[in-house]
Amino acid sequence: MPTILATSRSFGDGDLDFTALLESRGYTVLRGPSDHDLAALAPLLAQTDAWIAGTGPVRAEHLAAAPGLRVVARYGVGYEAVDVDAATARGIHVTNTPGANSDAVADHTIGLMLAALRFTVDGDRRVRQGDWAARRGRELGTATVGIIGFGRIGQAVARRLSGFEARVYASDPFMTPEQISALGAVPSSPDEIARECDIVTLHAPGGRTLADAAWVASARPGMLLVNTARPDLVDEAVLAAALRSGGLGGYAADTLNGDTAGSRDSPLLATDLADRVVVTPHLGAQTVQAVDNMGRIAVQNALAVLEGVAPPNPVNTVPVGTPEPPASANAPSKEQRS
Repeated sequence: MPTILATSRSFGDGDLDFTALLESRGYTVLRGPSDHDLAALAPLLAQTDAWIAGTGPVRAEHLAAAPGLRVVARYGVGYEAVDVDAATARGIHVTNTPGANSDAVADHTIGLMLAALRFTVDGDRRVRQGDWAARRGRELGTATVGIIGFGRIGQAVARRLSGFEARVYASDPFMTPEQISALGAVPSSPDEIARECDIVTLHAPGGRTLADAAWVASARPGMLLVNTARPDLVDEAVLAAALRSGGLGGYAADTLNGDTAGSRDSPLLATDLADRVVVTPHLGAQTVQAVDNMGRIAVQNALAVLEGVAPPNPVNTVPVGTPEPPASANAPSKEQRS
């Protein structure tokens, strides 16, 4: 039976035991480092037929080290870390898990907004030092919130904001103004959102810088910027300068440049910005439900390809083998296994 390599840190860490599922069907399951260090992965990739890949890079060199590889099942939505062209050239399927963590990330986005608006993290730090002086914050319901990237997560954020009665603007190049309006938001461009909104939250794909010097300079003074999407959407040096000058009121994020390597070099981590910057270590998708959803969908995609069926969530187009019923991806719970 084929061998499946899993390199996501949280694969199988929820309530469902996907390793048990796969092993019960005769598959061999290997675990590898989440940073996808090629030297460490090469011996494992040489044996691998399906790769459930985390956030680390999947480059042409990784694929060349896996002569039997048939599918890279990304454990998550984004796939910019995968060399899709190299995979397609080798006939390797690439898949992802759309929608698996949308609610979890949307919850975390609202949590970051509230934490930044009410100085929650800074307040905790100061209380531990004996300082009980109160800082006056703002109410989310009085804010105009701009959402850049109005896909599944952006729409989930908008639904949550409706409960606070916040006014919502939204921008998405793949949606018509009529579609955005039908979802209860004001259709806008990123530049209009910068000028009009008290809070802006980023949910766009990576690969370009949205919050650059020109955009930040045009922003409403004191804006709170939230980023639970990708680090390259912002120019961190520009943000640090704007926070110091007062052009930005705060920054709350679940990601920083170099974060997968544990870097501490971001200018946003400077001590003098600690009262205006809140950063969490990729907590957005880290709920039991999201972990189970991502594992289930990634396993479904991997098994479909291994058994000759088109995967349900393809990123690229690669011919499939002779169709036959795919294995079930309904994993037993940890309690059922005990």
